[in-house]
Amino acid sequence: MADFDSEVDLSGLSASASDKAELQRMLAVEQQKAQFTAQVHNFMDVCWDKCMDRPGNKLDSRTESCLVNCVDRFIDTTLTITNRFTQIVQKGTH
Repeated sequence: MADFDSEVDLSGLSASASDKAELQRMLAVEQQKAQFTAQVHNFMDVCWDKCMDRPGNKLDSRTESCLVNCVDRFIDTTLTITNRFTQIVQKGTH
């Protein structure tokens, strides 16, 4: 996973303080998106390694069940993270 600096030096920009703050906020959002995407890819790798013994023409019931459970956990995790991001954004706008 890529490692991002949480702070970006915007002092050299000839923009207002509010423009710099907005740019910093947008960069933070993009960083969160990149981290989330990296986590999704990691999760997919884990599910593949956990569930797929050997790919074939069709899934056996054990593999199918494993993948269904994995997808369910992915959905649960996604909803939890999305709700947390929403809370963070709402706190930042008040």
